[in-house]
Amino acid sequence: MANCHQQFLDFNSTISLTGDRKKKLKKSRTKLRNRVRDDFKENHKDEIKPKFASQGSSEMKTSVNPIVRVIDEDGEEKSITKYDTDDGIYFIGNLDDRKSVQTYHNWVWDAVDGHTSIPPIDKNTCVRTLFSDGHHIDQPIYFIDEANNAHPKLAHKKRGWIESDPREFADWFNEKASKDEQLRRLVKYLKGWCDYQNYSDDSKKMPTGFVITIWTVNNFSADERDDLALRNTLENMYDTLTNEFECLRPTTPKDEDVVENYSYEDYYMTKLKAFLESAKQAINEKNPKNACYKWQKHLGSRFSCATAKDEDEGANSYAAPAIVTSNAKSA
Repeated sequence: MANCHQQFLDFNSTISLTGDRKKKLKKSRTKLRNRVRDDFKENHKDEIKPKFASQGSSEMKTSVNPIVRVIDEDGEEKSITKYDTDDGIYFIGNLDDRKSVQTYHNWVWDAVDGHTSIPPIDKNTCVRTLFSDGHHIDQPIYFIDEANNAHPKLAHKKRGWIESDPREFADWFNEKASKDEQLRRLVKYLKGWCDYQNYSDDSKKMPTGFVITIWTVNNFSADERDDLALRNTLENMYDTLTNEFECLRPTTPKDEDVVENYSYEDYYMTKLKAFLESAKQAINEKNPKNACYKWQKHLGSRFSCATAKDEDEGANSYAAPAIVTSNAKSA
């Protein structure tokens, strides 16, 4: 049974978001916060002042380095790296002082417009600021009614004010991961897998990191070895989703099916089945190098096989027996 545990640990180091990129995200986030603060001081003096809270994968320590993409920009090829962070903007006050969803979106958009050469995108759930190297900052907007200490409500352009508590979700995940850090690594392995599949075929989309995180937690099967833990988790996930393709949010708004509008169920299940089959074959391999290539097929070249041994595990070498010739003298 081939052991690729070390190759997975190396993969974890490779795909974990680098320190430089974390610093760049933090710097961008801070500058955008300052722009929003300054804009409210100058243009909305009598309104509730914004507060900020980092959220998402950065708070769960599951951010991954994306594969570099090459795009065409004005007839020239340009390499970009699409990584991001979410930074919630919170307005806490009396419900009577709350403005409309679109008003808050407009105010935040106006505040951050001009920070980069690319106009911000006013999405349904956030205002997105894009940077020329490919990274972006999403700023979802929330209101908290201070009178009843309720869950935050997200300013959703299509659905209005809806309950959403990203801090609660991060606490839920971090509590699970605190019991076994292997869970955090498996989330990153599977996010890396999705990134490679999206890179290989951009005509369809793998599920979001949020969805992958929930599915991984719900189907996690720990083992001393990461390769065995991943094989077992993939098996659990495939069985679970074959029975019912859903992803129920574990926190507010609890039990919302976050893949209800996901359009590529068959595509994902085909990819998952193929990954599971290769995982089983890799575990049953005797040669670690051959096993590694089976994992690499689905994870890409960032899953390096350079350190995998090219020999059957458990194989023993024996000294060749002495050859007795016909002219040997007896003792």
